[in-house]
Amino acid sequence: MGAGREIQTSLDGLRDKNLMQLKKLNTALFPVRYNDKYYADALASGEFTKLAYYSDICVGAIACRLEKKEGGVVRVYIMTLGVLAPYRGLGIGKKLLNHALELCAKQNISEIYLHVQTNNEDAISFYKKFGFEITETIQNYYTNITPPDCYVLTKYTTQTQPKK
Repeated sequence: MGAGREIQTSLDGLRDKNLMQLKKLNTALFPVRYNDKYYADALASGEFTKLAYYSDICVGAIACRLEKKEGGVVRVYIMTLGVLAPYRGLGIGKKLLNHALELCAKQNISEIYLHVQTNNEDAISFYKKFGFEITETIQNYYTNITPPDCYVLTKYTTQTQPKK
């Protein structure tokens, strides 16, 4: 990109009307197929699921699920975050993740986490830049891809952790 040329990227909420965009992206980006519950959870998450557009082309997305823990505490699970290969390195993934992190801060949600295949070094280093840490390893998490193991990456936001 030449200096002074602004990249037109924007985020848009997920709705029934544009759900097919997310389905097409997921088919292109990920080695697994997602079921109806995934898409229902993505729609139910409201502002936590966003499509990313470069100019007017849908090139990426973050899809989250809100989970209630004991005591009614909510945490956010990042089901998927991906950007099509030709559009990587433009800050689109960063914009999507920062959006979710800012929402967590605004809504006083102290935990956000995800699963990453153990050999996905690019994703692991991406999330670590945002303060995520490997908190668990799960053997045989994935059924039809190799390696089948995953890491759980978690970020605890500091503003809501109780002081001791």
